[in-house]
Parts: sequence; structure tokens; C-alpha cells
Amino acid sequence: MAAELHVELVAADRSVWSGEATLVVARTTSGDIGVMPGHQPLLGVLESGPVTIRTSDGGTVVAAVHGGFISFADDKLSMLAEIAELADEIDVQRAERALERAKSDTDAASERRAEVRLRAVAVR
Repeated sequence: MAAELHVELVAADRSVWSGEATLVVARTTSGDIGVMPGHQPLLGVLESGPVTIRTSDGGTVVAAVHGGFISFADDKLSMLAEIAELADEIDVQRAERALERAKSDTDAASERRAEVRLRAVAVR
């Protein structure tokens, strides 16, 4: 059996994804980070961006994450996000409308959230 890590992705309002993985890639304030089984313990601040999870069965899960924290120790990775949604849950047309609205309102935070949602769908 290949080495695995247990991953929990939790938003402020719900558990988004939980399972076994071989690799997780996320954006932190220190840059992009890849975590595999046996990685050194870490605690970091998540930046808005897509999170990619390579599952133990060979699949890929992508989520749009907006802020939060990431921690890893003893092959257990936890991500507590302010907002997180799986790429499969994202309504592309709605995200595109939100991006246009944010651009016309010059709302940088909303624009960033919409862009991250669209990038997560594209990565998927």
C-alpha cells in the first residue's frame, strides 16, 4: 500500500472534503506548497487559490479556497478555510457574472474570489 495522508478540508460553515490522499498542493502566504506523506510538520496561512488533492485512488479533487489555515503533522493535513467549495459545485456562469459585477464595482476582494473560483474549475 502506498503512503497516504489523511486530509480534512473544512470551511467555516461545513466539512468540504475528507479522505486519504498522496499529495496536496495549496497556496500559502509563503508561496505554493506541496505536502506528501512524511512531510515535515507545518502550520501556515492559506491564501486565496485553488487547492489540488491527489486522492489515494488516483483521482483529483480541486477546491476554491479563500483564506484560512493549513496544518500538517503525523500524516494528517487539516485545512480550515474561511470559504471553500469544490470545483464540481461551482456554477461557472454565476462565477463569471460575479467577476464582471466585481470589476464594474471595483470590488477587489469579490473580484479575487470570482477569479479563484474560475481557476479552480479550470484546474479540475
